[in-house]
Amino acid sequence: MMNINEVLERAKLFLYRNGRLLDRRRFEYFFEGGSKEAVIEALRSYQNPDGGFGNALEPDIRCPYSQPIPTEVALHIMDELDYFPPDLLEGIINYVKQTTLSEGGLPLIFRNAGEYPSTPWWKVERDDLPSMNPTGTIIGLLYKQKTRTDFFREDWFKKSVHFLWHYMETEKPKGYHDGIHWITFLQHTPETARAEKYLKKVDEWLQLPETIELDPEAEGYVHKVLDWVPQKGDYPGKFISDTDVNVHLQALIRQQAEDGGWPISWQAVGPGAEAEWRGYLTVERLKTLRSYGII
Repeated sequence: MMNINEVLERAKLFLYRNGRLLDRRRFEYFFEGGSKEAVIEALRSYQNPDGGFGNALEPDIRCPYSQPIPTEVALHIMDELDYFPPDLLEGIINYVKQTTLSEGGLPLIFRNAGEYPSTPWWKVERDDLPSMNPTGTIIGLLYKQKTRTDFFREDWFKKSVHFLWHYMETEKPKGYHDGIHWITFLQHTPETARAEKYLKKVDEWLQLPETIELDPEAEGYVHKVLDWVPQKGDYPGKFISDTDVNVHLQALIRQQAEDGGWPISWQAVGPGAEAEWRGYLTVERLKTLRSYGII
C-alpha cells in the first residue's frame, strides 16, 4: 500500500502540472494553509457582469455565457469554504432572479451554450422548461444564507420553491443528477416538517440496489459509494455500511493514476477540459480522504 503522504505529494505535483489556478488555490486552502480569499479571487474570473458564472467553470460547458450549472458550481465552491462574499452572492441572486422561468425554476442549460464546444448532454433544443438539476441545489444553498435573506420573499424565489415542492409531489428521484438536488433542497429548506414526507421518497430510492454502486471497481459512468458520501456524515451515508465505505476508500487510493491525479469516468469535450476536470476531481478526492481520516 502506498504511503498516504506520497498520495498527497503526487496529487500536488499533478495539480501544479495540470490544474487550473482555481483548483491549485483550493488545494492550498485545504492542505497547505492557504486563504479563502485566494480561492475567491480565482473564482471571480468566471463571473460575468450579469452576476452568473460561465467561462468553462464547468469544464464541459465551454461557452463564456452565464449558465445555471456553472453558477451552481460557484455556490458549491463558496459553500465548501463557508464563505459567501456579498458581492459574488449579490451577483448570483440577480442572475437567478433574471433567469428564473415564469412558473419558477431554472432550465438545465440555455441553448446558447451550443454556440461553443460542449459535451452532447449539454446540447438542448428547449430551454424554457424548469429542471430539478440544478434548481434544487441553487435554492437549497441560497437558503443557507444568514446575512441576506430578504429575497426569500420575492416572487421569483417563491415560484422556484413552489416548482420544487410540486416536482417532488409528482415525481420520484431519477438518478444521481436528480437525487442529489432533492437532498440538498430538502436538507436546507426551513420547512422541515414538510420535507420529511419527501425525504421518505429519497430514502426508499437510496435503498434500491441500482441507486448506489457498491462495486468499487465498476467501470463506466456510475456513481459509487464515495460519490454519494464524499464527506463523512453526508445524508446518503445512513444507507451505506462502514465496511463498504472502507472498501471504497482503499479503492480510491489505488485508483490514483500514475501522474498523481484521479481519472474521470466520461469523455470530456477535449484534452484541456479533461485536465481541468481531473484537477477539480483530484481536490475532491483528497478532501474525501481527509474527511474520513486517511489524510
